[in-house]
Amino acid sequence: MSRTGACRSAAVLLLAAVALIALAGCSGKDEKPDNPGGAIIRSSQDPNGLRGATLDRPYAMPATTLTDTGGNPFNLVTSTKKPVTLVFFGYTNCPDVCPTVMADVASALTKLDEQVQDQIQVLFITTDPARDTGPVIRKYLDRFDPAFVGLTGSLTSIKDVAKAVGVPVEGMQKLPSGGYEVGHGAQVIGFGKNDKANVLWLSNAAIGDLAHDFGKLVEVNR
Repeated sequence: MSRTGACRSAAVLLLAAVALIALAGCSGKDEKPDNPGGAIIRSSQDPNGLRGATLDRPYAMPATTLTDTGGNPFNLVTSTKKPVTLVFFGYTNCPDVCPTVMADVASALTKLDEQVQDQIQVLFITTDPARDTGPVIRKYLDRFDPAFVGLTGSLTSIKDVAKAVGVPVEGMQKLPSGGYEVGHGAQVIGFGKNDKANVLWLSNAAIGDLAHDFGKLVEVNR
């Protein structure tokens, strides 16, 4: 199984209670993300032994229907059948952070037994639906893992989903070359079988920590 790969990084700071969390984006500038759920990042050790940033107030997966790379409807609640769902927002033209995170997630999964890998679903939700058609996303994700699910939809729907789970999405920012990039948070969010997320990982999370936490999430969501 192939799990390989390599947005200019911006530090996005969220200060909540006693914790400070940096969310890397692709916009090339610093900004504070929306935090609609009012989630507080715990500084104490997670009771399940997770190494990622844990949330005092979990995010709920929105019951939004997007479109997968085959053109089929994909509901974020009813179509996610596995005990653990990992969600990442990005786009295929992202110059560095997005492919690095995808590669790290893919690499972390290879460190788990196949039976554990089979309990995890990875969702890549594009923040650039104008350019990221289904076939474009599919070709991109196949570089990392053909099992990764790619989703698109209207930019409004995608922004609404992202806001609900605390991920900032700026939209298009023009480049001197005439193209554009898309600013967005680069955290990976981990949902359990109850469609709630209590943990997320920053773009610089170590592959070993990702593998450890992915396995732990499967263990507590059996």
